[in-house]
Amino acid sequence: MSENLENMENLSSQEQNQNPAPQENSFGLNRENQDLIWVADKVNQVREELARFIIGQHETVELLVAGIFANGHILLEGVPGVAKTLASKVLSRTLNVDFSRIQFTPDLMPSDVIGTSVFNMKDSSFSFKKGPIFSNIVLIDEINRAPAKTQAALFEVMEERQITYDGKVYPMEFPFLVVATQNPVEQEGTYNLPEAQLDRFLFKLKIGYPNLEQEEHILRRYKKSVGTANLDEVNHVFTSDELNKIHVVLEEVIVEEQLIKYIAAITHKTRSHGKLFLGGSPRASLSMLRAAKAIAVIRGRDFVTPEDIRFVTIPVLNHRLILTPEAEMEGFTSEEIIKEIVESIEVPR
Repeated sequence: MSENLENMENLSSQEQNQNPAPQENSFGLNRENQDLIWVADKVNQVREELARFIIGQHETVELLVAGIFANGHILLEGVPGVAKTLASKVLSRTLNVDFSRIQFTPDLMPSDVIGTSVFNMKDSSFSFKKGPIFSNIVLIDEINRAPAKTQAALFEVMEERQITYDGKVYPMEFPFLVVATQNPVEQEGTYNLPEAQLDRFLFKLKIGYPNLEQEEHILRRYKKSVGTANLDEVNHVFTSDELNKIHVVLEEVIVEEQLIKYIAAITHKTRSHGKLFLGGSPRASLSMLRAAKAIAVIRGRDFVTPEDIRFVTIPVLNHRLILTPEAEMEGFTSEEIIKEIVESIEVPR
């Protein structure tokens, strides 16, 4: 009988070796939970860095981080002086990657953005000199001030993350993100962004005025300051390798079938709404999916909920929809119509 017990123990140990349990640390957390805790810690560090310079705007900060995690371009819209450029610069400094800034002006040429050919006198040949778009994080300030031909120069690089010049393809290094700002009030000397370019932005974030308490907080913080903020004090939080790791975490986020149908229903409803001339494209649906997965990870979950989808719906869709002339005359906004669409669709349980 002792021999039988010994054989059973040996078989049991062999089965455990063949089917090992998930790796756990001393706290009983498996690898997936450890990754989520690591991401949450990194996100908190980014929030702390931004809070040193930006007062309030907690929802905007969360969406900015989600945009980076989802590898999507971001458009910031707001009146002058609400810290659009400052938020973009501080966020870029939290990433230990290359950064460049392009100030768009009415006389800016496509070659000023993507680069141009330079003649080499020594060997009588032309070589391509890369422009400022060749960076990891590119801040485009006042993007709607450049003419249509310069706007068109961004189409390929924003979608395919490459530049084709003189028949040769120049791929961008990972990560590559465009963070652009625009002023919605001033119309003189500005050019409306083409719909094809707007559709390439993952989010359009509208930054409003701070409330009274936040305004007082801003004044108290900077009452002894006479210069601009010293951004050299911003600490790096992410490296490019760590962003790659986060993308792997995002790929493992669970999205249930009913949530896939929920996203599709929202986008499809925008195409048949009576007050909309142009609805969301399949790219809008994919953007909503990527953004919801990023929000789920930021909030410490490995699965998407309907609340995640509802949270990203407006920033994903508000710049992709075109209202009918009648709806514009009646004073409707794209945000109001998006809310109406979301409320009309049953939330999955």
